[in-house]
Amino acid sequence: MTRMPPPYEPFYYETPPHPIIVLEGVSGIGKSTLASLLASRLKASTLHTLPVPHTGWSTEVNRNLRPLPQLGFYLSGLLHASDRIRHAQAHGPVVADRYLSSVIACHAAVHRVPVDTVTALVAPFRPYVVSPTRTYYLRCSEDRLRDRMTTKTDVKSDDTDLLNVPGRLPRLLENFARVADHDETAVWLDTDDKTPAELADWVLTDLEHHVA
Repeated sequence: MTRMPPPYEPFYYETPPHPIIVLEGVSGIGKSTLASLLASRLKASTLHTLPVPHTGWSTEVNRNLRPLPQLGFYLSGLLHASDRIRHAQAHGPVVADRYLSSVIACHAAVHRVPVDTVTALVAPFRPYVVSPTRTYYLRCSEDRLRDRMTTKTDVKSDDTDLLNVPGRLPRLLENFARVADHDETAVWLDTDDKTPAELADWVLTDLEHHVA
């Protein structure tokens, strides 16, 4: 990206940066539960992409905007999330539930366009987006995912569409795999037959070895 005028450049804090952990994967796979455990263990800040205020607007945006304005909205939320992560990182570790990979993978799946197309549209803004220390891509079997969906308390349209819209789940899984292939911070985390506490232990061990 060409150097932007000062008002449009990200703000950097003069403190040693702390780790940024991102959890990615389809709805219902356990990201929020794991994020809560990791935040407690690390005494970390937590954030969901989309953050407030964007999260309260997403339903209307999805209902009323065409694909490119929708992507602009989610990109705005991503840039705002990056600002918030950069600020929180100055004070301690950060755990993010979804981030850049979800913006790309989900938009491509919903609108049935190639991941590479969305990646190219987002590319000019990538230098603004703070890079995670590690991005853990959670995956599990479809049967296990369906079981988890039955106990999910905050079910949204995105959750029901995942299993009810023909082809949505396979497209999302393929998209996340494609994004992860080009993500230098990517680590796959299989969640079948593992408790959230066991997953948290594994992540913390991996993170410790990575930053050592």
